[in-house]
Amino acid sequence: MDTRQAYDLWSRQYDTDDNKTRDLEGLAMRATLGHMSFTTCLEAGCGTGKNSEWLIKRCRELVAVDLSEGMLAFAREKYSSPGVRFVQADISQDWSFVGGRVDLVTFSLVLEHVEVLDHVFKQAAIKLTPGGHVYVGELHPFKQYMGTKARFERNGNLQVVPCFNHHISDFTHAAVQNGFEIVDINEHFDNDGRSIPRVLTLLFRKA
Repeated sequence: MDTRQAYDLWSRQYDTDDNKTRDLEGLAMRATLGHMSFTTCLEAGCGTGKNSEWLIKRCRELVAVDLSEGMLAFAREKYSSPGVRFVQADISQDWSFVGGRVDLVTFSLVLEHVEVLDHVFKQAAIKLTPGGHVYVGELHPFKQYMGTKARFERNGNLQVVPCFNHHISDFTHAAVQNGFEIVDINEHFDNDGRSIPRVLTLLFRKA
């Protein structure tokens, strides 16, 4: 089962499944971007819209992209704002789905499914306005090293989504090589604070 097929299947229960990584990343995004304002935003990997509603309220125009039509169907049902456009697209290809420039690109729990990070940062650099930002929220590499992957149960069967391990330096190198500067790197923990970090967030600015 490839990534698109997996998320099409997962979409039917994605919002109701217990998912600590999904929930913590949403909080981490708000903590990272909450003090900032934007005009236009590209949300890469919008899923069922878990972050879309918050982003819609913070920008004038939102292009929300996902590989899975199943996930997008649920997102479209939730939000009908004239300022948001939901698009099915593969971010590992050229970003022809973005018409003009944006001042924020977000990646939420999506880059673990992308093997070549350089391409997405290159495309982001092309589409961003000078001074624009890239937000990345991902399952922490420490979790990946321990074998954790995006997964869900369906009819009693465990479904594991194809994933690629990325080190923190993989994100920073890909960003810097494509003209970004590092603004913030943070690690986010479960409530007990005693385990290894669950979510990694990075914020970059286009020079």
